[in-house]
Amino acid sequence: METTPDISAAVRRLYDTFPFPPDPLSDEPPPGYNWRWSWPDAYSFCTGQKPPKLDIRILDAGCGTGSSTDYLIHLNPEASVTAIDLSSGALKVAQERCRRSGAREADFRHLSLYDVAELEGEFDLINCVGVLHHLPDPMRGIQALAAKLAPGGLMHVFVYAELGRWEIELMQRAIGLLQGNKKGDYADGVKVGREIFASLPENNRLVKYEKQRWAGENQRDECFADMYVHPQEIDYNIETLFELIDASGLEFIGFSNPGYWQLERLLGNAPELIERAQNLTERELYRLIELLDTEISHYEFFLGKKPLVKVDWSDDNALLNAIPELSICIHGWPSQQVFDRDYQLVNLSQAEFEFLQACAHAPAGAGTGAPPLQGGKTIEEILGDVKIGLDEVRSILSKQLILLTPS
Repeated sequence: METTPDISAAVRRLYDTFPFPPDPLSDEPPPGYNWRWSWPDAYSFCTGQKPPKLDIRILDAGCGTGSSTDYLIHLNPEASVTAIDLSSGALKVAQERCRRSGAREADFRHLSLYDVAELEGEFDLINCVGVLHHLPDPMRGIQALAAKLAPGGLMHVFVYAELGRWEIELMQRAIGLLQGNKKGDYADGVKVGREIFASLPENNRLVKYEKQRWAGENQRDECFADMYVHPQEIDYNIETLFELIDASGLEFIGFSNPGYWQLERLLGNAPELIERAQNLTERELYRLIELLDTEISHYEFFLGKKPLVKVDWSDDNALLNAIPELSICIHGWPSQQVFDRDYQLVNLSQAEFEFLQACAHAPAGAGTGAPPLQGGKTIEEILGDVKIGLDEVRSILSKQLILLTPS
């Protein structure tokens, strides 16, 4: 069995050979938007309110070729960003990506997650996407990160789910067997894997799954290598996932794709089963959902370090006194047809459109991440001019089209 240093060296060799992700470099800011990398939007999702400060410290833990780092820098103009990775080759690409996109300077470090204690101070937001499951000891990794998270801070994590990657694991094992003593030669592994897919019958389950789910991105050798010839991968289920989370000592705030974790999505036509599920614990409910939907190939979620103050906007008076502003995750504005944080089309009524117009003009710098001016209009003041109910305001808030600051 390979020792931890051997595994880390093997992972480093993979990403030096095939830097990942292979997103093209651009002379412009990154296209699209991921609200999970915006501190105001992530904080609002986790707590219900806009963060009290924007000049925070962010750690991109396992930045790879810097796609996430590029977003973190551009979406958080007042933050300082540190990015670490085990691969010097990937780090070089990350630095060039951010330079070309016009991102301000970040602090890039050639460093393992295990060694984050070497970094000075604590971080308000830690981004760790697609990394922990490639560590020999993920619990040690998440504990190291948790120790660097500031009180009141957030960590966004992405790890693999075993049920949705079952076919991938089978192909990984098949490639390894055929490589024999050439295992660890990643270019050869890609060659063997592509030959297997080209040779299997079209109705083969592994071929069908690859074509349905991954073929588009796997045209790139870097993606194919990351998926099928990685030297270290641990896939989770809900039970083992929460063992990892519990080991961190942090609070599980919730999945950052909550729509996937609603049982109604799967059993909405069986109210009697929905009623039975009310007796389940939260973790049992999540386990039921993944057992019924074996397409779930990953988990993405937020953890937090106490104290983390959360706001409940079910109280009408609290909501009326809140100061709203447009979120930067709203796309297509100004229009009555916009896209929400998850790029889902939202058709706004005339009243909802007018309400958002008022939010756009209430605080200075709305939608830019800047804090609202003191004395910005409250929702109650806006409703004096716009005929809209609080239930509609809550619907707008649930889509994260607005951020709220308690007055």
